[in-house]
Amino acid sequence: MVNAAPALGVYVHWPYCARICPYCDFNVYRHRGRNDAEAALVDAILTDLSTHQKATAGHRLTSIYFGGGTPSLLSPTDVARIIAACRFLWTASNALEITLEANPTDAESERFEALARAGVNRLSLGLQSLDDTSLKILGRNHGAEEAFAAASLARRIFAALSIDLIYALPGQTVVDWRQALRRAVEAFRPDHVSPYQLTIETGTAFERAVLRGRLSPPPEDVCADLFEETQTVLSDLGFDAYEVSNHARGSGARSMHNLTYWRGEAYVGVGPGAHGRLPTAYGWAATEAVARPADYVAQVSKEGFGHPNPPLLTPEQRAEERIIMGLRTTEGVALTDLAPLRLVPGEGVMQELAELGLLTVSEHRLFATEAGRCLLNAVTRRLLTKA
Repeated sequence: MVNAAPALGVYVHWPYCARICPYCDFNVYRHRGRNDAEAALVDAILTDLSTHQKATAGHRLTSIYFGGGTPSLLSPTDVARIIAACRFLWTASNALEITLEANPTDAESERFEALARAGVNRLSLGLQSLDDTSLKILGRNHGAEEAFAAASLARRIFAALSIDLIYALPGQTVVDWRQALRRAVEAFRPDHVSPYQLTIETGTAFERAVLRGRLSPPPEDVCADLFEETQTVLSDLGFDAYEVSNHARGSGARSMHNLTYWRGEAYVGVGPGAHGRLPTAYGWAATEAVARPADYVAQVSKEGFGHPNPPLLTPEQRAEERIIMGLRTTEGVALTDLAPLRLVPGEGVMQELAELGLLTVSEHRLFATEAGRCLLNAVTRRLLTKA
């Protein structure tokens, strides 16, 4: 029996945004309109993809993900060029998933049909909220009316629709969140929902606001209640929580690209600051492209790749990544992937966490229980430190 070609995802990072959100700590820059620098960046991404093909020959392309930043600011023509290049460079799966992130502004909504014609078959729409007051707190450049219009349009145009929502906003109650979540799902009938708890990231405008006493996120116990309500509401509406912050309406609606990360499969990362994981004859390479767009273009021009020579993960580091990523999902992680860490079911920290009802082992796989996923940071930290 011939083994199937190993799966490969491609992540394309477009770093420009019309506005920088105060909670965002991604590698992003203000969009100044189409110019020579952005045209050069597209060309560099195409070159970077071509060079990566040599390192991933024989892989089967299963997903392309345009993230950022705001990749819907890319012209549909450039999106089509990048998709065509990926299809040329790798043999694509018959069910190739092509996702693009977008925001609900009028300018971006006008591009939806052109993006679908370019090959995008799954839109990830950053609604974040359907409430004008909440959107203002979040620093978004769209209002609730635009959000409704964009989501309704996307539902008609794209084969699959995923929506992002943010909870644990200042002053938000469980009742508020329950109503907002139900309203969004019932209005747009998305295939996939990604509800994220607002976190205060280092170096962001929100961190400065918290330090100055101008912003007060809900306390931890309220955040826990909001998380539990998320699980209850989305389960009632027919979604399965296949990952801590991702819910799909059936297994066919799961994000194939994100599963690539969580399963520890290979993926190419192109664009400023993009990360990748590539198998080599000597181990797994952890690639990280240079962050500033101009530096990325120069790096590609000089070396062909957008990243400097990547470090190889040690077997222990690879196993640690498998724990951190794999336990986020209901698929769990194979015990064989964890062998370098010498974690033995029924012994030591594994037994301790099992007795607490946070971990379980079944069919040679390790899983976080429902209670364990609620405390996942603490569970993974305990596993990795074994202290």
